[in-house]
Amino acid sequence: MIMVRQRRPLKPESEEARKHREKKKRNNHQPKTLTKKILSYLFLSAAVFVALSYLFIQYSRKIQVVTPLKQPLSVVQSGVLVPDKFWGTYRPNCYFGLKARSPQSPIFGLMWFAQTLVDNQLPLRHWCEQGDRLLRYGWLEHDITNFGRQEIEETHYRISTDFVKRSGGNHGGDWTTRITFSPKGTKYEPFISLIFYLALDGQGRIQPVLRGTTLATVQGDSEELGPFRVSYETSTSNIKMTSYLMTVAPGMHLLKETVLKNLAIFQLDKLKHVKVIGLVGNQMKGENEGKRPNFLAYQAVFTLPFEIEVVFESGSFADRPNRLIGDVFTSELAQHSKQFHERFAQKFKLQDKGYKPDQVNFAKAAMSNLLGGIGYFYGSSIVQSQFNAEPVKYWPAPLYTAVPSRSFFPRGFLWDEGFHNLLICQFDTTLCKDIIAHWLDLMNVEGWIPREQILGAEARSKVPDEFVVQQNTNANPPTLFLTLQYLINKLQVNNSSIDEHDFNFFRRIYPRLMAWFDWFNVTQIGKITTFYRWRGRDAVTIKELNPKTLSSGLDDYPRASHPTEDERHVDLRCWMALAADVMSQISKFIGISSDKYKKTYKLLSDNDLLDELHWSPELEAYSDFGYHSSKTKLERPKVKNIQPGKPAPKADKIRVVIDEPKLQFVDSFGYVSLFPFITLILSPDSPKLAITLNRLKDPDLLWTKFGLRSLAKSNPLYMKHNTEHDPPYWRGAIWININFLTLRALYHYSALDGPSKEISRELYKELKRNLVENIYNEYKRSGYVWEQYSDLTGQGQGSHPFTGWTSLIVLIMGDTYW
Repeated sequence: MIMVRQRRPLKPESEEARKHREKKKRNNHQPKTLTKKILSYLFLSAAVFVALSYLFIQYSRKIQVVTPLKQPLSVVQSGVLVPDKFWGTYRPNCYFGLKARSPQSPIFGLMWFAQTLVDNQLPLRHWCEQGDRLLRYGWLEHDITNFGRQEIEETHYRISTDFVKRSGGNHGGDWTTRITFSPKGTKYEPFISLIFYLALDGQGRIQPVLRGTTLATVQGDSEELGPFRVSYETSTSNIKMTSYLMTVAPGMHLLKETVLKNLAIFQLDKLKHVKVIGLVGNQMKGENEGKRPNFLAYQAVFTLPFEIEVVFESGSFADRPNRLIGDVFTSELAQHSKQFHERFAQKFKLQDKGYKPDQVNFAKAAMSNLLGGIGYFYGSSIVQSQFNAEPVKYWPAPLYTAVPSRSFFPRGFLWDEGFHNLLICQFDTTLCKDIIAHWLDLMNVEGWIPREQILGAEARSKVPDEFVVQQNTNANPPTLFLTLQYLINKLQVNNSSIDEHDFNFFRRIYPRLMAWFDWFNVTQIGKITTFYRWRGRDAVTIKELNPKTLSSGLDDYPRASHPTEDERHVDLRCWMALAADVMSQISKFIGISSDKYKKTYKLLSDNDLLDELHWSPELEAYSDFGYHSSKTKLERPKVKNIQPGKPAPKADKIRVVIDEPKLQFVDSFGYVSLFPFITLILSPDSPKLAITLNRLKDPDLLWTKFGLRSLAKSNPLYMKHNTEHDPPYWRGAIWININFLTLRALYHYSALDGPSKEISRELYKELKRNLVENIYNEYKRSGYVWEQYSDLTGQGQGSHPFTGWTSLIVLIMGDTYW
């Protein structure tokens, strides 16, 4: 029998024992609960940290595009600290406009009109406009520092604007402009009006001083200028009436509109039957009550001839020897003019090369227009990165720069400026360095510089909205390295004359040049590190025959027809090779290791690797590579579902691809094909150099008697519209910047031993002659230097005057390249 042990009955649990047991139980569970709480807290903290980190990273990415590079500024002195460059004709968009190198400078300008309506419109001249159809206008002499002489030709009369500066005092000194209207023949307008105005772009005060109802002087003051006075000096008896306007202009880009709004018809006192149009006087009542005037204009109605001197005098110029008017002005103008001619002759020696006086004067005018087209701008670019849903404002900054065209492009362009300064640095090295420094100070923390600078209301008003926003993925050719190459070579040749200023300049800009170079190497690199690709091409458009490459500067020049990541662009590779070489030289000059840049230059200039990546055996030329079809066309699509009784809507033409694209070399022989040659990468004994030079003179390709055309005449896209509305731009026209680089390269190779020495010398002489003769003859015929020239007739075309890089003709005439 199995015995089962029975459990003994338990005693009842006391209250004290129960509490002890529950406490023990709670204590046993507490570590687990605490662990869960700690883990939950840590998890929540980690999540918050990750979220905040993500938000911080996103915010950092968003503001990167508008964050300045954290390096000392390249510009060390400006404004009144540089008195000889303080005042100037720094409003190149105006026929005659003045301002100081200051963000809130008062601005001065000239307007005029004949007292005759044209098509019911008053022909009021102010901004340089091609639509005004002036016979000619431009600077004949200008040295940026002391003076300028300009002529403007209307049909029946001529206007001269002579300008002289004089340093003195603590606020930038004095200046005077003499404006002269002269008849050209016996037929001319009976009455003409001159309006000379002063406007405040920010702080300051202006007050008219009247003599009866005539504006005699303007008293003004500002924080930077202190007290100043503007007076109007004329002794002519041809004035028939004067008037003035004091009002509030809604913006510096609306000054012409302000004048047009404040005109009225007056009867001349002595000729009661004659009516003229004049300004309406003090308009500081009504809607302007209680406001501070920011616009004051003086008007004179006169018969020809007429002359007036507008005199600006600084209140701090206590030891002024005499007033800059009358004979004193004439004498100082003549002295500065004489020094200008002597300096030009010494720099370029054109008379010694056999040029006639008219040709030398043409060259002086070309360079003077480049210098007279230097402007001072202040404001914020509108930019965008992939991390910004909407465009954002860059930081406010100044820019001191030449402009390509006063009428059409009166603002700064990055790739133009490198060419501009090749001429500027020959005439005034200090000025050139100042301009380069201003451009480099526009660099953001990424190392990017917006390629087009649209700063201030006046500049913004001239640009269509679709071109205002700058994308930080898009580059522009780093042509400033061309100028830096000239400067550093000059210093190395003249090693004994190197001074502290040169060393400090390169030392100061070096960190910015490093950042710029690195930005290119990060953002414009190809799928592999041995090739480069311009960003910014539209890969999905169906309206462009060949999607534009605006960032290259060559706009509609034919590239691969279907943009992909597989593209490689030979011109960008060559720009980077040039930049690496210059960086290597600068590094050595300032005593920093140049190994990084030497290695990069050695890689990018390796002729064998270059041939492997970019030599097209079929084209027998250097070429881009990409996803390409050589057979495309623009065609209007058929419209479906047309409603009965209604005309068919007209759809834009779209691209039709006849042969499917494939990865191949692009079959375009033109400017891009020349880049290994014009950037001096090719070895003097390279067989590819010999082939390139032998093909250069083929009239079915690039050669014309007016210069080298941009795209071979035999190319399928030669002179083809890129869209139904976009005429050809870089598809056949002659451009002077690339012709200049070609001549520079021919000059270089003609001095080196090798199989291409003699052909380089022959091509140089003939191409130089063709360019100089055509541009000079077109200037005589039309009165202008042009943006581009027809490859068929040599006639100037595009915008005018275009005294940006077309003014390089001065260096071509002088054989001045190094």
